[in-house]
Order: sequence, then structure tokens, then C-alpha cells
Amino acid sequence: MTAKPRYDMHTHTFLSDGELLPMELIRRALVAGHEAIAITDHVSFSNVEEVVRATVRDCDAAAEWDIAAIPGVEVTHVPPRRIAEVASLARKAGAEIIVVHGESPVEPVASGTNKAAVENPDVDILAHPGLLTEEEAELALENGTYIEISCRKGHSLANGHVYDIGSSVGADFLVNTDAHSHTDLSTHEFARRVALGAGMSETEADRSLLTNPKTLMKKRGIV
Repeated sequence: MTAKPRYDMHTHTFLSDGELLPMELIRRALVAGHEAIAITDHVSFSNVEEVVRATVRDCDAAAEWDIAAIPGVEVTHVPPRRIAEVASLARKAGAEIIVVHGESPVEPVASGTNKAAVENPDVDILAHPGLLTEEEAELALENGTYIEISCRKGHSLANGHVYDIGSSVGADFLVNTDAHSHTDLSTHEFARRVALGAGMSETEADRSLLTNPKTLMKKRGIV
């Protein structure tokens, strides 16, 4: 049986706290069976333009290979009322996927970050949102923001709660690794187990892993 492709919309390189060049992570993902990978390093006002421009250069060069290499960012620990400013700067610099670092149970993220993310149409993904509320999930659905189910240790502690609340209002999900090394990259089958472990049905897991990433890429004009 042919392995199903992997789409990972949340990864990091040494442009923030990861281990590899963007180009090397892209190459590793290609060899590991990925059809698409978004490079979404941590940004705030201090580094957003520089990180995006550097990421764009490697993603453009990776067009030589049979993988969609997508420049993006993860807006991280920015005061909620200023998240929209950083997201706008990232978009103008060339970021095609914008992730916001949500209110993970294992980091001191400012209260209100989740809500600020899902209210903003520039934001594509609310990452590891922790104790997601029904109001936040409804706003995500209304504004077309995907809610992340995380494969990453620590952030994944709230996956069951996140899926329970999000699914109750019909929100859409993505299953991402938040990879900081090539060893963090996951196969489709491993990510599917994470999705099922969060409470998804097999149909919903397949939608989150295969359909939703392609829908997001189409929305942003990537494919």
C-alpha cells in the first residue's frame, strides 16, 4: 500500500529555535514523504521582516523539488492587542501561512491571545490553544481559522479538550508537528494516530490531515 502524503503547516528552523536551515528541513521533509511543509519560525516586532525574507529565499529555491515549501511565521508571545500588527507585517513581507502561538498549557502565553488570533482574518492557524473556549472556536469557524491538534510534547496535553470544544461548533482542524528538528517530523500515519487520540473519527482525522491543508493552500494561492 502506498503511504499517504504528509502536510505539515507548523515547523521551525534555526531562524528561531529550531536546529536546521530552512532548506535542510524542506529537503528532509521531502525525503520523509511530505507534499507540503510550511516554515513558520517564531516572530515578533524584533525580527518579523528579516525572518520572512530569509525563509522566502529558501522556499523559492526549493521549487526545484517536488514539494510545496511555504514561507510562514508563528507570531509568538506578542501582546494580544498587537498581534494584528505583526501578522500584517509578516503578510506584507511575504509570509503565506500565518500561525499564532496559542495559549498552550505549558507556556505563559498572555490571556486573550487565542481570541485575538481567531478574530484576525490574516491568521490561518491557531496553534496549540490550550483551554480553548467555545467563543474562540466559534470565531475560528466564522473567520476561517484552523485550530491545531499538536503532535508536540507538552502542547499536546490539551488536544482532547481542543477537539471536544472545536468540534462542538464545527470548527476545522489541522494536525501539525511544531517540529524543531527533522526528527520531529511525522509520517501521515503517526499524525493520524495523534488525531484519533484527540477524539477524532477516522473520517475527521482524514479530513484534518488531507483535505484541510490543501484547502488552506488553495485559499492562500499556494496550489
